[in-house]
Amino acid sequence: MRLRYIELFHAVMTTNSLTGAANLLNISQPAASKALQQAEHQLGFTLFHRVRGRLHPTEQALLLRPRVEKIIRDLHDLERLTANFARPESEPLRVTCTPTLAQSLVPDATTLLRKALPAATAELSTRHSAEMCESLTLRETDIGLTLQDASHPELRQEPLCQGRVMVIAPPGRWSPAELAQPLPVAALAGEPMIGIAVQDALGSLLQSHLMHVDPPPQISVWVQTYQLACALVAQGAGLALVDPFTASQGDGGVVQTRPLALELDVVLYAVYRLDSQLNPVQKHFIELVRKLARQVLEPG
Repeated sequence: MRLRYIELFHAVMTTNSLTGAANLLNISQPAASKALQQAEHQLGFTLFHRVRGRLHPTEQALLLRPRVEKIIRDLHDLERLTANFARPESEPLRVTCTPTLAQSLVPDATTLLRKALPAATAELSTRHSAEMCESLTLRETDIGLTLQDASHPELRQEPLCQGRVMVIAPPGRWSPAELAQPLPVAALAGEPMIGIAVQDALGSLLQSHLMHVDPPPQISVWVQTYQLACALVAQGAGLALVDPFTASQGDGGVVQTRPLALELDVVLYAVYRLDSQLNPVQKHFIELVRKLARQVLEPG
């Protein structure tokens, strides 16, 4: 199926008429009609039935539609990419990150990037670490940001900064003197806590440490995100173990935060393909993320 037939097919599916398709493609209606006949002749089956002046897709056309739409999306991406080659500073920045990092770190870094490079464009998304690796290898995105070890044979992971696991509590739980000291893991014994059911390495490690606390913490609520745990803690539901970025969102009296006395570093990684050379915009963005992360993870 030739590219011009694919574009015509998509235009007809979008407008439900040859006239609308012709206008969309900036060609005449007779030319569109002739091209559709040629496409159907080449394929050997009918794509559309005409009913009261409208074109209705056949069963075969409906089966083709998802693949054709993907091709059209890829064509649009190719057009955007080639349009940016003339201006390297405007090459699209395609970043995916875990939900935790989407709360402040990535938006803040993107804002600073746009101030420094007003012509830069950005496409941001959130994914969990496994989905992130797939997105990068499929070239849907170019940079991933995660707090997990994303070891993958086709990807390079660059550690940007590291911090500590944090304990968060409702306001007023700890005195100023207590806040200055890390909290021993044993101090969680018998405490009401929010359970973290996050399917990642950090969540699994935290749960394994809690299993050895005696008596075990009292967990009646389990959550899938650190952000939800923070919201529940702020409402007095108990303590929670979270990453330092989530803990930083509670600054200002929403929750109290203390580092956990546990030899377990939380590392922020930038992940990208081994076969790709980072362009100036991507390098600048990663450096902004590094700088902002250190302000959170390494205060003072």
